[in-house]
Amino acid sequence: MSAAQSAHHASATSLDFVRFALNEGVLRFGSFKVKSGRISPYFFNAGLFNSGGSVGKLAGFYAQALLDSGVSFDMLFGPAYKGIPLATATAVALAGHAAMQGRSDVPFAYNRKEAKDHGEGGTLVGAPLKGKVVIIDDVITAGTSVRESVEIIRNAGAEPAVVLIAMDRMERAGPDDALSAHSAVQDVAKTYGIPVVAIASLADIMALLQDDAAFAEHRDAVLAYRTKYGVK
Repeated sequence: MSAAQSAHHASATSLDFVRFALNEGVLRFGSFKVKSGRISPYFFNAGLFNSGGSVGKLAGFYAQALLDSGVSFDMLFGPAYKGIPLATATAVALAGHAAMQGRSDVPFAYNRKEAKDHGEGGTLVGAPLKGKVVIIDDVITAGTSVRESVEIIRNAGAEPAVVLIAMDRMERAGPDDALSAHSAVQDVAKTYGIPVVAIASLADIMALLQDDAAFAEHRDAVLAYRTKYGVK
């Protein structure tokens, strides 16, 4: 269905991204309690890309992953709040990308989170939603922001074309005693019938651990976690 769901091979771009995330302290190894309540041997927090240089570089990776995916698109949408700077910066990166020369400038939009006491589901800011829309976020945990984004885009008469994320944890959803066969990313792709493209994934982190002696000490812990929670 998409590059994200086909057999995995670590590309130079995805491994570069994993190294970049490590250098920026966005990806860390150790012992971390994650949102799901699991104790994870690694932590990825895209909110720590928080300077002009690092966000500019991050946006370059998003733009490259989107163009490499081959998915056709007309504009970008960033779900509040994390998606707002991501969509904005990626639109800038696309505007300066060699592969985009001759293409029209890529517009972007985002939603504002309003009080939940009315049924509008937030107010749109930016370019009008039309054509094939890329939803840009950092990770997919529960898929809630994707669901809201898909509704907003479809209600505007536009088409959600792809979800673009930084990291696919490739983890099965649900509690330990009732693990789903699928990951949140696979569930989103299946539910909405749209591809999910990630700059990098747990498989890329594993590839780096195999290749780089500096991180060898974390290999067993990450492998054990992958064996327990990873999608088949």
